[in-house]
Amino acid sequence: MRPEKVRDFHDGLFELRCAAEDIATAADEGASSDDLRVLCDELVSLARKMEKLR
Repeated sequence: MRPEKVRDFHDGLFELRCAAEDIATAADEGASSDDLRVLCDELVSLARKMEKLR
């Protein structure tokens, strides 16, 4: 894998982790289902972006 792809992969993993942590924090703080839905949509979008880094 080229160095740029490795960097992009690591950056993407960091973004995924942060998005997952945001969902966990929001749930712990009693976020509404609409707010959680937005955060989950973002997580799915990031995961799809990661899938393209082949």
